[in-house]
Amino acid sequence: MPNLAALLPKGNFLSNLDVWIVLFYAVSIFVLAQVVSRRKSTEAVTSKGYFLAGNDLPWWAIGASLIAANISAEQIIGMSGSGYRIGLAIASYEWMAAITLIIVGKWFLPVFLRNGVMTMPGFLHQRFGPSVKYLMAIFWLILYVFVNLTSILWLGGTAVTTVTGLDTLTVLIGLGVFALLYQISGGLKAVALTDIVQVTLLVLGGLVIAGLTLSKIGEAGGIAGGFNHLLTRYPEHFQMILGKDSPFYKDLPGIAVLVGGLWIMNISYWGFNQYIIQRALAAKSVSEAQKGIAFAAYLKLLMPVLVVIPGLAALVLAPDLPKPDQAYPHMMTLLPSGLLGLVFVALTFAVISSSASKINSIATIFTIDIVQPLKPGLSEASLVLVGRIASVVAVVIAIIAAKPLVGSCDQAFQYLQDFTGFFTPGIVVIFALGMFWKRCSTAGAFAAVAGGFLMSCFFYVASYLHSHDSFLGFKSAFMAHSVPDMPFMNRVGWVFWIALGLCVLVSLVVPNKKPVSTLTLEGVSFKTSPVFNALAVGVVLILIFLYWRFW
Repeated sequence: MPNLAALLPKGNFLSNLDVWIVLFYAVSIFVLAQVVSRRKSTEAVTSKGYFLAGNDLPWWAIGASLIAANISAEQIIGMSGSGYRIGLAIASYEWMAAITLIIVGKWFLPVFLRNGVMTMPGFLHQRFGPSVKYLMAIFWLILYVFVNLTSILWLGGTAVTTVTGLDTLTVLIGLGVFALLYQISGGLKAVALTDIVQVTLLVLGGLVIAGLTLSKIGEAGGIAGGFNHLLTRYPEHFQMILGKDSPFYKDLPGIAVLVGGLWIMNISYWGFNQYIIQRALAAKSVSEAQKGIAFAAYLKLLMPVLVVIPGLAALVLAPDLPKPDQAYPHMMTLLPSGLLGLVFVALTFAVISSSASKINSIATIFTIDIVQPLKPGLSEASLVLVGRIASVVAVVIAIIAAKPLVGSCDQAFQYLQDFTGFFTPGIVVIFALGMFWKRCSTAGAFAAVAGGFLMSCFFYVASYLHSHDSFLGFKSAFMAHSVPDMPFMNRVGWVFWIALGLCVLVSLVVPNKKPVSTLTLEGVSFKTSPVFNALAVGVVLILIFLYWRFW
């Protein structure tokens, strides 16, 4: 075989075999995406076919695609870095997400699918009218492009640069362009039907790096010996519930992880987040969507083994890393030729798959919720073209903005949680009350979103003033001494209750002058199959055991 590794900069960690593995997989998955999403010669181009895969996704594609969209650079690199710095406690984001998925499948999906919802802003239009829809559509577009997509590309680029020695900008462009081309022709169908391959590789790659790093630590004791060594040497890194004396209590504030703001973060992310829930909205039926959701829940239970364990292993194998987010890329460099190629492919294409999912959702919201209402005469083919143009623009912006916005963050995963925490309380309020309380008004929805954001800002500034003299020139002894220095997760919980109270109060005082809601619960069944119920019980029992063991 030609020595392609010689074309990479000196100091890269890839052998010629690794490079050929990467090249083979890249070509194979690209071709597969085009084949599975190819239309029949008699099949017309439609926006529903492009953005929702023609509502024909099976359960295994839904479950795998949910995880592939979720587990990307900010999860693999960021959560591994948090495992290195904080410990196993960061796994709560994964394990609590499993039970959240069960709740979403049982209570939220039936409402969405019964009402033919294509987008989350579209749901808000059905329930509150166009004003709330446009506000939240613009918000989500900004969030997805400037926060999520930039983070995915930057953290993925960091890992690729560490292993290959390539220039970061070159890597960013390569990842962005491949993700764009990967899905631009076939849309969601191209992404979802190939994600089962991506997730299989992700799980295999994660198990390989976790197993080999633990074996290296355990030596003759193998994987079990390596894990026991970590457990004995770093017991503070295996506490799921952190005490107030922990230096990382502000990141994961004790019992509040189980009963506080993490629930709000998870429900918003898994229930009302377009690029996640879009897979379930594309299901053949409610029961098919629920089976896919349950499949994803079990994959979430496995994720800490794949992403947190390598960060914990780095405590022994690389104890003096300058930045926690370098833990996973550094562990990759310890792998032998061939296996490094496998894990490198898993990481790189997790970035690409998640980026492609994000790009498709950006295009969906822009096209369906912004352009189509303003240009109702556009043909189906024109709407698909608009979505493709929006995809290109989003990628270009994300590549340009990635370094200025994310490059200076020590822990990008925590950065993402902090930023989204400003908005998630209000989002959960308007969706939950919008579904299950008929008197929730448009004015109440605006009050929840605006009030939630302002109160989040208030608590953030107060927390900042506890450790700084001023905030952007602003000083307040009252805020610094009278408002508690609140961990961001607790802030999310408190702001949720404030936003909920505001929404209820304003809805009662300022009801809608005329009916605006077309949402219906008629015909919605919350009864689930015995298989789904059994799987849900299994998730609960596994979580009880895990938290009991590592409390």
